[in-house]
Amino acid sequence: MSLLLVSRSQRIFKLKHLISPNRAPTINRTFFETNGQIRGIDHLREPKLNKGLAFTLNERQSLGIHGLLPPKIRTLDEQLELCRIVISRYKEDLNKYVYLVELHDRNEKLFFRLLTEDIEKMMPIVYTPTVGLACQKFGVIFRRPRGLFVTINDRGHVYEVLKNWPEMDVRAIVVTDGERILGLGDLGAQGMGIPVGKLALYTALAGVKPHQCLPMLIDVGTNNEEFLNDPLYIGLKQKRVSGEEYDELIDEFMAAAVKRYGQNTLIQFEDFGNRNAFKFLARYRDTYCTFNDDIQGTASIVVAGLIASQKIVEKTMSEHTFLFFGAGEAAIGIANLLVRAMESEGMSTEQACEKIWMFDKHGLLVLEREKENLDSHMVRYAKDICPTKDFLAIVKEIKPSVLIGASAVAGAFNEEVLKSMRECNERPIIFALSNPTAVAECTPQQAYDVTEGTCLFASGSPFPPVQRDGKTFITGQGNNAYVFPGVALGVIASGIHHISDDIFLTAAQVISRKVSEEDLSKGLLYPPLSSIKQCSIEIAVAVVEYAYKQGIASRYPEPEDKLALVKSHQYCFRYEPSLPATWAWPEQHFKPHGASKDPCSNN
Repeated sequence: MSLLLVSRSQRIFKLKHLISPNRAPTINRTFFETNGQIRGIDHLREPKLNKGLAFTLNERQSLGIHGLLPPKIRTLDEQLELCRIVISRYKEDLNKYVYLVELHDRNEKLFFRLLTEDIEKMMPIVYTPTVGLACQKFGVIFRRPRGLFVTINDRGHVYEVLKNWPEMDVRAIVVTDGERILGLGDLGAQGMGIPVGKLALYTALAGVKPHQCLPMLIDVGTNNEEFLNDPLYIGLKQKRVSGEEYDELIDEFMAAAVKRYGQNTLIQFEDFGNRNAFKFLARYRDTYCTFNDDIQGTASIVVAGLIASQKIVEKTMSEHTFLFFGAGEAAIGIANLLVRAMESEGMSTEQACEKIWMFDKHGLLVLEREKENLDSHMVRYAKDICPTKDFLAIVKEIKPSVLIGASAVAGAFNEEVLKSMRECNERPIIFALSNPTAVAECTPQQAYDVTEGTCLFASGSPFPPVQRDGKTFITGQGNNAYVFPGVALGVIASGIHHISDDIFLTAAQVISRKVSEEDLSKGLLYPPLSSIKQCSIEIAVAVVEYAYKQGIASRYPEPEDKLALVKSHQYCFRYEPSLPATWAWPEQHFKPHGASKDPCSNN
């Protein structure tokens, strides 16, 4: 026999009854609920409720945890300082990552407070570049559930799997199938580290409530031979399923997600293969609340940097000529948003596409290319000229003002290419966006040296400052983390059902406005990471304003104070009282009416 009790955090716990034929059932009270709270050691084991040594004496005694903790009472600030000391003693970033995972597993508030207060130090650990290594080692460092795994074997039962997630109020899902994790390729089920890391930044940077976030991994196998032969690999040991069976699984997942959590549940696609990424974005964007961060988030941050550069080069977007090295998800996404930006300046779609040139492993994107090497999303940028594989010759011929690398080909922007950019531009704009640093198209040092300090440079990975001619240049990192947390918060707050490219253009404009003259003088095309939380809030407010202006918000009535609406959806990073509120009543309410003696007395 069992008794089910539902806690405030919506988790269901089972209390075992010890039944004797000679007496009434009794309860083995490892824990029990009083006034909506879990008592005893299970209060400490629940990361949403655990405060470590910050419990007051009254809380310890009332919750039945007195004696389970040392007598020392530490404030949240004291706990934060201890965490900083501990993490500083780890020399390897992967060990720091594991420490943060374990902190998240035992004390949710402390984990997010540490992230949000030390974001410049912590983000490279929970996100790129360390999260890539964590995904490669995920089978070794996995400790406890931090998301949901749905496999190809669960077809027809995806909704039942979703029902196993203990939270009901899910507003945001980040999902991957692990096929193209960062620049590391097919990591299969071990790509779960990406949704977990992305959603940690949803909370740390924008304050999206963690219980409203769900990381998901769609496991259809892997084509990574190393993992297929690795006894420590945690996913399905089979070749990756594709085609109709795969598509039907994704369709079922999307339908199950909105059935479980509602039509305006935000679903962010992450690190899918190129063709699947574009296919699913086109298939779902007008029927679900969804976006692809690799396509649209990357585009937004790059366009933000280009808008900021206008303050120096004094050119509109329409006056630039863009040359891409790479034509995958990121490059096409950037190009599409550039087209939208030029359209907003009055250009036609055709005129805007003419401004964009693309070069990939097969050479220049041209109409003569064989169909298997020219996907439908590439066609609008293909030129009607003779094919060529000579990248330098294209640079010299079209004289681009903006060079964008999204190829993962280290050294693609060699000395000759950089010299040519300098020769045809007073202030060449060079974005070497590939991650990690080992595959960047060029380093900032190389770019500044060859262009004699005249270029405007941004990277996809963090680089150290560059010293040249007595001046220090700080490299701006085109990091999607400036974009997706704020966009998500704005979408959740306004109840948007479908996410258009204009929302990402709005985000780019907000980010560019945060770049000061002082930032630009240092070489930065993005605001400092220290301002990223404020940037996320401003993006969220701008998204909400856009939603109500365009009539696509679903929360009514429209609030006058959009900032207040956004803040009402944010997480509290402080410890809150662990005991329910109490209050006093006037004394006369306890006196029996019309009687002077105790009504329970027999006298």
